[in-house]
Amino acid sequence: MSDKPKRIGAVKQITSHSNPLVKEIKGLVSQRKHRTQSGLFVAEGLKLVTDALEAGWVVRYLALGPEARENPIAQKAAATAKAQGALILEVNTAVMSAMTRKDNPQMVVGVYEQKLHQLEDIDPGTSSVWIALDRVRDPGNLGTIIRTADAVGASGVILIDDCTDPFAVETVRATMGSLFHVPVVKTGATQFKGLLKRWPGTVAGTHLEGSVDYREPEYGEPVLLVMGNEQQGLSDEMAAACKTLIRIPQAGQADSLNLAVATGICLYEIRRPHLKL
Repeated sequence: MSDKPKRIGAVKQITSHSNPLVKEIKGLVSQRKHRTQSGLFVAEGLKLVTDALEAGWVVRYLALGPEARENPIAQKAAATAKAQGALILEVNTAVMSAMTRKDNPQMVVGVYEQKLHQLEDIDPGTSSVWIALDRVRDPGNLGTIIRTADAVGASGVILIDDCTDPFAVETVRATMGSLFHVPVVKTGATQFKGLLKRWPGTVAGTHLEGSVDYREPEYGEPVLLVMGNEQQGLSDEMAAACKTLIRIPQAGQADSLNLAVATGICLYEIRRPHLKL
């Protein structure tokens, strides 16, 4: 990405839509290819920006709209980002709208370095439950699952094969800041099946053909919970690799549950012994 910030942060005022930094940030918002190539992503809004800073994620740019320049929390975030070497961009509402492609943009937008983990980073001996998602497509579902994983104290989320981008603006927003606390791993199906073979604890996948009520198993930790694609569910190949296929019973006419809802139901059952008030 061009115009990298200096070691000591600086402040730059931008009033033109055609500024290269505006175009760069707009590309990060709208294009997965640009996010992948640059290794950067956008977090919109004061909560997400401050959550990322507090969690130690590396910030490159912080754009402040007019309202942010009068907000003490935003000013504190800007001071923290500047101290870390970020370039602070002071922009007007029109430029912020152009950056974010929104008519009513947030007062603060941050650009951060992506952080992904490798399959080799997973230590079953220190794990509670990992959620593995097979070809999940919806960014809202992925963000909600990451948020729920955070809520139950899960160890992380594994994305298998061609999943939606965890750093898309929609995904980041749906995590409500949990992206900055929950490790995310990206891997292929072959590598993941290798992990399944050597996993020492429970490996449970949800499947319409599952014969076990999700409330019945004793989920011995560490747990791998494998969830399928929104439309197709688990592939036959992935289902065959699971040790147990579970199913959530239904009483109405719906043929299936939303993926994020189903994942949440299973996670709270798996973690129930650890969630006593």
